[in-house]
Amino acid sequence: MALIRHPDSGLFIADTAVIPLKGDDPALTKPLLDEALDKMILSASGWRGIFAKNGDEESPGEEIRAVHGVMASVAAALFAEYLRRKSGREHPQVILGMDSRPTGPAIADPMIRTFLAQGCGVRFAFIIAAPEIMAYARTGKAQGFVYISASHNPIGHNGLKFGLTDGGVLSAPEALLLIEEFRARIAEDQIIPQAVSWVSSADIREVTGVYRGLQAVKAEAYEAYLDFTRELTGGRPESGGDSLLEVMTRSLRKQVLVVAADFNGSGRTLSIDREFLSSLGLRFYGMSEKPREIVHRIVPEGESLEPCRLFVEQLHGSFQDNPAETAAAVIGYVPDCDGDRGNLVFWDEGAGRARALEAQEVFALACVSELAHLVWTGELRFDNKGNALRKVAIAVNGPTSMRIDRIAKAFDAAVFRSEVGEANVVGLARKLREQGYLVRILGEGSAGGNITHPSAVRDPINTVLALIKLLTIRSEGDRKGFFELWCDLSDQAEVYHPDFTLTDIIAALPPFITTGSYTPEALLRVKTADHGLLKNRYQELFLREWEERKDYLHTRYGITGWSATAFVGMEEKRGLTRFGDAGRGGVKILFSTKTGHTPACIWMRGSGTEPVFRVMADVEGSDKRMERDLIEWQRHLVTQADEAGD
Repeated sequence: MALIRHPDSGLFIADTAVIPLKGDDPALTKPLLDEALDKMILSASGWRGIFAKNGDEESPGEEIRAVHGVMASVAAALFAEYLRRKSGREHPQVILGMDSRPTGPAIADPMIRTFLAQGCGVRFAFIIAAPEIMAYARTGKAQGFVYISASHNPIGHNGLKFGLTDGGVLSAPEALLLIEEFRARIAEDQIIPQAVSWVSSADIREVTGVYRGLQAVKAEAYEAYLDFTRELTGGRPESGGDSLLEVMTRSLRKQVLVVAADFNGSGRTLSIDREFLSSLGLRFYGMSEKPREIVHRIVPEGESLEPCRLFVEQLHGSFQDNPAETAAAVIGYVPDCDGDRGNLVFWDEGAGRARALEAQEVFALACVSELAHLVWTGELRFDNKGNALRKVAIAVNGPTSMRIDRIAKAFDAAVFRSEVGEANVVGLARKLREQGYLVRILGEGSAGGNITHPSAVRDPINTVLALIKLLTIRSEGDRKGFFELWCDLSDQAEVYHPDFTLTDIIAALPPFITTGSYTPEALLRVKTADHGLLKNRYQELFLREWEERKDYLHTRYGITGWSATAFVGMEEKRGLTRFGDAGRGGVKILFSTKTGHTPACIWMRGSGTEPVFRVMADVEGSDKRMERDLIEWQRHLVTQADEAGD
């Protein structure tokens, strides 16, 4: 087998079949293929399953089963047909890339061969961050992209995401149509010999050319992403004057801001992070910077943030020991394997230690920054009563904390919610723009990170930049900086002082306690496959127990009533009377006081990408007992509803 060494990563990739598909392979049978399909989770957020050959979700092995090679080939054939329909081109171009999971090349190879056999041109980018391949797709050098990734799932998992040229994944309706076609094609009796034929009929010279061209493709993608990030970061006030980038770089010449990245061997190891952030004047430090140097759990939550937290403490100490300079802030970020999200840690001078920010805190900070961005540039103005002179909105998912509603209210912006799934949130934001809303920031607050328009995917660089803007766009003369704008608009003018720190900014956020999405309290395993039925049983239990608990809830927390909302796709259905009508979508119960205020809520939904059922409680204020009471009640209700079917 001929091998090519990738110039940046040093990893070897094959220029002949990694997983040859042979019709006489005893591991290639229709029952095994059907079994593999049954174990896959296919949703608008991506197709995911355990691809490691031994079936262990924690396996670092590079091999996949032959039936997974068939599935990869069928997916490529379907997407080739899809691109021909969408583009009107007989021979469309497709970009193919992957995160840093070991099974990526084994999935990519049958896809490359099938695309070529279908008459498609292939631009193979090898290991690449998700926001980078999507920025590259925006350039129009291809008609679509396929990204091989299972995002934050364990290392033995893998999967696929599909997109066109708008910088994001397919919309939920389009993705669901592709899923239906995929299931139908896999069900065909002759699909295995068909896939074997596609893979074996590809011209070996074309296959080799695709592999040998990856260095040039990677360079193009890198530059496209760098240019796009600079464009997105910029912004000049409508009244004239320096751009945001100019103000930031000038500020960074006066103060030392440190950014640390725990890449954890992710797709971001080969991306623009070091070059771009250093170019602004930030001090940049990295760890686990080699592709596939995955040294801890992939999901950037909880214990996965601990190595970065310790790294931030080490960096802070090194600057403290240097009398010549002191770091004004030290911020660390940890991306997941595909590099499209990154949760944060920072040096908290109030606590005298580094600490991890909750995912909901991260998104809240980004919202404050990006809404202040609109005010600073003049895109958002107010009349003398504080009413916005144009329609502004934030698009979020169902379990995003109500903290965002409080932040939006200060800027006279509206909040709209969709079902969980990036495709749903991005689709909702596009719909709102068609209705005349200005939507600069959107995202899934429950997962951390943010999407900053015109990007259509989460990006840790944009999240870090949101914090850097809060710290560097400071008040100058009569022109208020981002943090002072926030303090004034949120009726906290007395909180502002010119020597503020990141700790001060965090303290000025509306106080909320929210169950973390990846904490043990947030995850349940349920046996009931019909989630609509589960929710109807849940409703019966809730109504009964509400009568039993309402006096306690009133006396203890001032709660006097409730209402239910469903989140299905891009739609938010308020006043839900039959919980089961939400199907597999999310359901939120909002609790109210006698004045109509909503101080808390509980939420639930089965994951579309993992075999888990998620629950959450969201509570205004700092009463941890209230959040604990509500999440325990929510877990009890879901568990009892599930067991009612036994």
